[in-house]
Amino acid sequence: MKTWNLMEIDAPGGTVDPTVLMTDDGTRAIAIRLEPGQELRDHQVRERAWVVVVEGEVEIVSGDDRVSGRPGTLVTFDPRERHAIASATGGRLLLILAPWPGPGHYPGGPGGS
Repeated sequence: MKTWNLMEIDAPGGTVDPTVLMTDDGTRAIAIRLEPGQELRDHQVRERAWVVVVEGEVEIVSGDDRVSGRPGTLVTFDPRERHAIASATGGRLLLILAPWPGPGHYPGGPGGS
């Protein structure tokens, strides 16, 4: 068993460099900290993505859908579904990608495969 306190992870804020918590044969878990006013601009990933708001408030947009997320909010995106996440006040997110790596995902990179 492995455990993490998501409120205490030293994820770098003010950067789009996430903190990879774990990578195994099928899943990747990532901690992201957004500084006030920071956003993850419109993008997509090749995996199914689950985003959990751990702390703060975020605005999540996918196409015409918009959600205001507070701690406890869970949002999921299909592979290649475009989305953006922004926070006026700052926040912490847990991102889970599966299956990892998704079909056509680049090999290697920080934190593992």
